Amino acid sequence: MAAPTVTASLNASTYSPGDQMTLTVTYGDPDTKALTVTVVVTDSQGNSSAPTKATAVIDPLTVTLTDDSGRTWTKVSDTGTVAVYRAVA
Repeated sequence: MAAPTVTASLNASTYSPGDQMTLTVTYGDPDTKALTVTVVVTDSQGNSSAPTKATAVIDPLTVTLTDDSGRTWTKVSDTGTVAVYRAVA
């Protein structure tokens, strides 16, 4: 199994107290697998429904933040590969 990858960047290198801080985290895992199940229902006369699909991710990733000053970071968005967090300096 390969280890997940992550990069993180802040929107500035210095902040004044009270400034908005934005942290962008880009992450991925080469082992993550997408699963698609296709379902068709057929009756005794051979009539079939339209196919429908259900999807899932095997081995999903979780992003965890810790801040050595104890500030709270709020998740703004997460696409599954890029997460954005905000906090106040």
